[in-house]
Amino acid sequence: MVYAIPLIGNLLLASATFAVPTNLAGRQQRRREHHRSRPKTLTSEIPRPEYSENWAGGVLNSPAGTYKAVTATFVVPTPKYPSGQTRGNASASAWVGIDGDTCEAAILQTGVDFTVDNGVVSYDAWYEWFPDSTDDFTGITFKAGDTVKLTVTAMATTSGTAVIENLTNGKTVTKTITSNNALCGQDAEWIVEDYEENGGLVPFANFDAIEFSGAMATNQTGSVGPGSATVIDINQNNIVLTSTTTNTSSINITYVINEAVAPMVDGIAI
Repeated sequence: MVYAIPLIGNLLLASATFAVPTNLAGRQQRRREHHRSRPKTLTSEIPRPEYSENWAGGVLNSPAGTYKAVTATFVVPTPKYPSGQTRGNASASAWVGIDGDTCEAAILQTGVDFTVDNGVVSYDAWYEWFPDSTDDFTGITFKAGDTVKLTVTAMATTSGTAVIENLTNGKTVTKTITSNNALCGQDAEWIVEDYEENGGLVPFANFDAIEFSGAMATNQTGSVGPGSATVIDINQNNIVLTSTTTNTSSINITYVINEAVAPMVDGIAI
């Protein structure tokens, strides 16, 4: 769940992310098997976003101790099967977090998984302080079209809160978390992720589009929006699956159907 996978030439490296929302025990076990690798920028004569095998969205990077909180609101999508798939499981997750990109020591994050499994749509809310295990929230439900606000706050480098608010039905869940693994406070993230199960990425659900609106990161002097965030898009097997744009207060991630890109060798288009 936590970490982005770099695209290096034609080699797409795998990484452990979070599990499909089936049963809680199995989900938590799979989420303990994390591996981290930072998204790698692809360089060519034409400017490109960073490409990752599993992350799409925006990331702000600053010196350690900068970020104290990250928040955004999004509308819950209806996940659909990707092109060519008509049954089985497809899923993705939307989350906000502090650290986990350039900081490898820890990450505080919270989000919502959206899954279609043999035609049945489900949603799960979760929180995590990596490298500790991920836990699911209880007492909150979602349906397509609900407006949800995600917030993580670092009260100190080893303590913080994760809050998910369903603004449509009025339900809010909060978890205070402590950890022996100190945050760096140098990354702020708004991400839609294709996550891993049983050693491979799950089929990436078609979510149409997600807008992280009201996206803000709190720093030592106030708040900053994602206008200068590094843009990351998902590229799997030289097929771009997302298109991300940012402005001063939002990040827009659109699911793209079969948009091929030029083959890469050592990050260079050929």
